[in-house]
Amino acid sequence: MRCLIIDRMHESLMPMLEEAGIKPDYRPDIKREEILNIADRYEGMVVRSKTPLNEELISRAEKLKFIARAGAGLDQIDVEVVRKRNIYLVNAPEGNRDALAEHGVGMLLALFNNLLRADREVRNKVWDREGNRGIELMGKTIGLIGCGYMGQAFAKRLSGFGCKVLGYDKYKKGFSDDFVIEATLDELFRETDILSLHVPLTSETKAWINEEFLSKFKKAIFLLNTSRGEIVPLRALRAALESGKVKGAALDVLENEKLKTLTDRQIQDFEYLVASDQVIFSPHVAGWTHESYVKINETLVNKLKSIFFNG
Repeated sequence: MRCLIIDRMHESLMPMLEEAGIKPDYRPDIKREEILNIADRYEGMVVRSKTPLNEELISRAEKLKFIARAGAGLDQIDVEVVRKRNIYLVNAPEGNRDALAEHGVGMLLALFNNLLRADREVRNKVWDREGNRGIELMGKTIGLIGCGYMGQAFAKRLSGFGCKVLGYDKYKKGFSDDFVIEATLDELFRETDILSLHVPLTSETKAWINEEFLSKFKKAIFLLNTSRGEIVPLRALRAALESGKVKGAALDVLENEKLKTLTDRQIQDFEYLVASDQVIFSPHVAGWTHESYVKINETLVNKLKSIFFNG
């Protein structure tokens, strides 16, 4: 089988594919128009998020047997079209769950202990101990929304901090274990101190965590988002910070990550978040470590081998 790789990948992928009996064609700089023109030559495609794999593109790929998404999210892929064509679709949440879990804990610790502000102040010869007094994770209740690979890995990392972890997942039941207690949304609204999001971007979750949703929490909460930015509109987060319903936020993702294309309203809301010491950011790298770069490849190739060569 021939496989077109349209995004930049760790160099380990090519020998892994060849060893599995799949011939890779690595074109990380390819443009969409060229993909459309040559898609009919390949049985497989490996993608990240360069371009939408919609009906226009998939219809050109007449020989396509599989799509491998190097990562977890499938929001750039028209899953219904893929299913109708009986194309195998594999992704690799197992590959970056550990990276994401560690990053999430790191963001919370940085936020709770004012590490970014304290570092900036000390560099400017400001020695303010009282102004940078932190708060502890110990004893806090974490409310997870989404308890798949990412949510479960994050819950496991929190186990050493003495936290109570409640998990809600609309599409999963019976997942309580040593690290997370299955809960309803109402229970999360009552008990959560820190809300952490681990759901994919779908028509159901887009703009789900809005002002109305956030207003339902009994306590003022902290918000951690390492899933998809479009789930939490900038406007809703700003309003919740202004009202005090959200005391602080750690954001690895944003509603619009192409910062030069923000709308006028998004610019206003983004600048408000930027000016706040109670908000910290990272550029969508929570699952993006040197180790996960390789683990993702291993996960994808093992799944493809299972489908085509071990079945």
